[in-house]
Amino acid sequence: MSDAPVLVTRPEEALRLPLVCDSPHSGTHYPSDFGSVLPLLQLRQTEDTDIDALWAATPQVGGTLLAARFPRCYIDPNRDLSDLDPAILAEAWPTPLSPGPKSQLGYGLVFSKVNANTLIYDRALTVQEVQQRIAHFWQPYRNALDREIQWACKTFGGVWHLNLHSMPQNAYERLGMGTDKVLADFVLGDRDGSTCEPEFVDMVEHSLRRWGYSVARNDPYKGVALLAQVGQPSLNRHSLQIEIRRPLYMKEATRERNSDFETLQNNLSQTLEDVAAYVKSKIKGQRPSA
Repeated sequence: MSDAPVLVTRPEEALRLPLVCDSPHSGTHYPSDFGSVLPLLQLRQTEDTDIDALWAATPQVGGTLLAARFPRCYIDPNRDLSDLDPAILAEAWPTPLSPGPKSQLGYGLVFSKVNANTLIYDRALTVQEVQQRIAHFWQPYRNALDREIQWACKTFGGVWHLNLHSMPQNAYERLGMGTDKVLADFVLGDRDGSTCEPEFVDMVEHSLRRWGYSVARNDPYKGVALLAQVGQPSLNRHSLQIEIRRPLYMKEATRERNSDFETLQNNLSQTLEDVAAYVKSKIKGQRPSA
């Protein structure tokens, strides 16, 4: 892949706020060395397709938008480097690993499955190829996000971060949590109230509900380790994960936009206005650092 692995879109400097939005799973550029046995359309079922497009108004309200260009099933920039299942490797990993529950389901740092019954590879991966994915894709994405977070904290003394995703209609089943639960239109994850101030979550939920959407918190998605690393409310660093139910805007089987895409995009643009107004209220009277 000749282009940069992450696209960073900033607002005009005069508008710039300590608001950072990132879409780590919307990438659609599949590297030539992937080596999967599956057809592209099956691999694409793991994408948060078009999430970056739905939130494209971020720079217009003063926020910075980051979007991965590579697919999450190749390597997932939202996950820790230790969240890797050693069972998918051809040899021992050189440092200790601690795969989490999702990694054990096949959805870790490097995906081994697209669903419970469908393997991505017919082989084990070498340490070298996973390390190359880390160096050329995972690390540049995390470096870019860290630069934006650090700029906001240094300049304004804090940051408000939105980690943007979509979720399949069968999310509960996919996570091994049964099939009888009703999935909300939006799920807000703050790791059970630990990664951002509660007023921020309340504001986002209220904004989404005014369009008639249903909203849940931390069920079934709480946010992964990245949220905990960025979100430290005691340091005025606030991080919130937002999951959107995919049928609200796409045809899941084909990844095509459905007839409601533009409506949702417009509603989210208004929600971004609400988020920007909230951030402005928090930094009002503060003089940005040099």
